[in-house]
Amino acid sequence: MGWSRNIRAAALVAVAAAGLAACGGGGDQSAAPGKGGAPVVVASFNFTDSQILAELYAGALEAKGYPVTRKLNLGSRELIYPSLKSGELQFVPEYQGAAITTGFGQEAVKDAEGEHAQLAKLFEPEGVGLLNYAPAEDKDVYLVKADLAKSKGLATISDLKKLDKVVLAGGPECQTRLPCFRGFQEVYHLTNATFQTVQEIGPRVQELDSGAATVIPVDSVSPVVGDPKYVVLKDDLGIEPTENVVPAVSRKVLDERGADFANVVNAVSAKLTTDELRALNSRVDSDGEAAADVAKDWLSQQGLA
Repeated sequence: MGWSRNIRAAALVAVAAAGLAACGGGGDQSAAPGKGGAPVVVASFNFTDSQILAELYAGALEAKGYPVTRKLNLGSRELIYPSLKSGELQFVPEYQGAAITTGFGQEAVKDAEGEHAQLAKLFEPEGVGLLNYAPAEDKDVYLVKADLAKSKGLATISDLKKLDKVVLAGGPECQTRLPCFRGFQEVYHLTNATFQTVQEIGPRVQELDSGAATVIPVDSVSPVVGDPKYVVLKDDLGIEPTENVVPAVSRKVLDERGADFANVVNAVSAKLTTDELRALNSRVDSDGEAAADVAKDWLSQQGLA
């Protein structure tokens, strides 16, 4: 029941096996040695929220003397998971429901505590452990233009059946994931829906504004969610699981570093809320600040650095 069942492209696996040193806009940044041992390799997925989370956890660890190497903006789970399993990557801020559904191809239970236990069991054979999950939750939500929602009476994803044609624009992985386009087909039975690949959030919003796309998935902590130009459709049939942030860490690292390491990480998670995460995202995506600077500022405010 390993995550390899969910890896669709052999090329991605080959890239992961060959090493990720050349990947990621965040670069390869190492702290001076501290508390003994090699640097802990902290990775992120290729979107803002994940990069901020990686910077938060990495910064907190560095503040307590733990050496850290960052490998950020790497890509999707299909690329990152093999390297997490091999130990090349050792720490990834995850999202519980998505990790279960897209990382392992399992149906997630409907509550955060249950998901934590479920995910821990799935990761265990792969030599990866979980620390405490955060109150912060980041899940996909589905946006339509507010004027379209008003004119056509769209309040739920099911309401998209009222339209003659629906174009869902999302990242390439969305097309085959149950909490995304596959859910539109298999759960909502939207026979009027087609899929268009648009990787980045900005271009997706542009497609939505132009009318080329009808609906787009965005992170619930994205600043665009609060824009009155758009309406979030209710996921009335529940294809999206809860998505609390949780650190997935190499079991070897956890065993070697001990309780103090875990306490440092858990202290960050305990203070993370969805509203705060959205505010941090806004500072990066809307205000143009660097994720590292935003994370450092938040850690200082929280007394964690």
